[in-house]
Amino acid sequence: MPSNSLIDDIQDLNLSYLLLVQRLLSDDRESAMFRLNLDAELADTIGALSIRQLTQLSRTNQLLCHLRFTSADQVNLLLHNPRAQGLSQTHASLLMAGASRAVAKSSEA
Repeated sequence: MPSNSLIDDIQDLNLSYLLLVQRLLSDDRESAMFRLNLDAELADTIGALSIRQLTQLSRTNQLLCHLRFTSADQVNLLLHNPRAQGLSQTHASLLMAGASRAVAKSSEA
């Protein structure tokens, strides 16, 4: 059973994440939708939540965000590829976008 401190940390992280999502959506909606792998309906829903609703949603013992890496190889490619020194952010975006699409296709099958 997770300790109360751990659950509190998860809930704090959830709230911070949801606030960041709203901020990203308000700054550049299309970019945020791509970065977060959100469809328009979910972006609209999260963007319209009040602080009370965000707090309520964050009060779960499960993380609302997740890593988009599907293997350790992806992490190692990002960390140890000398050719990608100046392109690491672009490379990470492409790897994560590809991974999320692969997960979506496998769940549709």
